[in-house]
Formats: sequence, structure tokens, C-alpha cells
Amino acid sequence: MKFTSFNEIESYILNNQLVKTVALACAQDELALQAVVAAKRKGVLNAILIGDCEKLEALLNQMGEDSTDYQCIECLDEQEAGRLAVQMVVEGKADIPMKGLMMTASFMKAILNKEAGFIKEGALLSQATVLEFTEENRLLIISDCAVNITPNVEQKIKITQNAVNLAHHLGINEPNVAVLSALEKVNPKMPSSVDAQAVADYAGYSGIGAIAGPLALDITISREAAEHKGIYNQVCGNADILIMPEITAGNIFTKSLTFFAHLKSCGSLIGTTHPVIMTSRTDTAEDKYFSILVAILNSMN
Repeated sequence: MKFTSFNEIESYILNNQLVKTVALACAQDELALQAVVAAKRKGVLNAILIGDCEKLEALLNQMGEDSTDYQCIECLDEQEAGRLAVQMVVEGKADIPMKGLMMTASFMKAILNKEAGFIKEGALLSQATVLEFTEENRLLIISDCAVNITPNVEQKIKITQNAVNLAHHLGINEPNVAVLSALEKVNPKMPSSVDAQAVADYAGYSGIGAIAGPLALDITISREAAEHKGIYNQVCGNADILIMPEITAGNIFTKSLTFFAHLKSCGSLIGTTHPVIMTSRTDTAEDKYFSILVAILNSMN
């Protein structure tokens, strides 16, 4: 099934009675906790809360929840909380670790711990933002917007494959990929255009539709803009995945879509052996809930 909205993903999970267990590290994060509570109320999630149990009890009571319905593990150290969340997944006590009120570095340290086995040898951890492209009634993936700062060509190729794998979970079987720069021609003075061509020319991708780069943003979204520039290919106006030149562009672009355009979106950590929920501190409870839904999809083989 090709999903076109987060509501469709939710309906699929409910109809198929998919229920997963999340271990929320530093769970005394009101917005993350609201998302977990919403998922639990929908019947798609069980929750293990790791953090300040006294604060958690108070927050759950404020939300009208019975705190005894949740398993709480007392842990006031954020690095230890992250380690415990990952360990519970490794031991089969939970399915998905989730970041709460803690520094990203502390959570990432737990995920990247080689003993945990969350990252295969040679794999690359990356981030993708999934958003509802409401104008065209479909989902769009943007990567990497939060993890890899200035990825080289080899890393961008892995970021692209990670995003393609995520697209498959969203029902996009042969996604079209646009590798972005500020123009459509390679300019040696613009490294992102040189990288984009190299990433697009790579022949080893699995499960991809078409890929093109360098491409400017306008022609990846608008076929009319592409035709006006005299550019005709399968990706232009029909891109499912946008590969960012580096983290600054990705971060500013996705936050603009959230804060100016108010598009529904969620962050997804990909390239891992287990689904992981790592959202931004400024993400809404709704966006965090969408991240839970996508993580549940990612948990299905």
C-alpha cells in the first residue's frame, strides 16, 4: 500500500492490529509523553518510561492517565537512560527506543554503541523528515536534516539508500530521487553540484526508480518550472526524495516547511537495525506521534 498521509498510516496500523513497545528515555518530556499517551490510547503502543518517576506520575495524572498503567524505571542520568532504552530493545523487552528530554548527543551515544548492534558494519546513521505534501496528496522524504553535517559523496550515497529504504516502508516501491544543489549544471565552484552529479551517477542503488542531480528545488517540485528551464526527466515534478547538500540547508528547509507552511511532518532516524524515534525538541506532540507511527511501520519486515 502506498501511503499518502499520516492518517492512512494510522489506519493501516490500527486495521492490522500492530502493537509495539516503546522505551522512552528521559520520559519527563511533556510533548514526547503526550505523543506516547496518544499512541497508547489508540491501542498501537505499550510504553516503558525511563526517567524521573515522581515527575512522570504527576504529568500522567495531568493528562488524565492512570500512572499504574505504565511501567516506570527510575533513572535521573540521561546517558544511562539512553543506554537502558537501547538495552531493553536488544534484550527484546521493547521494540523501539525513543528520545525524550535529553541531549541528542547522549541518545546518539547509546544508539552508536557497537555492543548494542544498532548499526551494521559499513552502514551510516542518517535522518529523514517525512512530510505530507498536501498540495499533491502524497508523502515526501527529505534527508539528511539533522545528523550528518557535511557528508561526502560516499556518505550521501548511503544517505540516499537509507531514504530509499524508508520510502519502501511508506509503500513507495520505486522512489524518484532528486539530489539538490542551487542549479542544474555542475559548477566546480559549487561543491554541492559536483557531489550531486556523483551521487546521481552511482549505479549501485537498490530499489530505486529514477535519480537525477544536480537539481534546483523548484524543478524537483514543479514540472512546469522544469519545462520552462528546458529540463525533462522522470524526477522533475515527481520527486519522492530530496537529498540535501548538507545539514544547514536541510535543517532550514524542513523547519521553514513546519513553521511557515505548517505542513505535517515527522523525523525518522534511519540506517539502523531497529527502528529509532529521535525527534527535535521543538517538534509538536502531533509530530512526535507521527514519528511513532512511522517507526512502527519501519519495524515491519
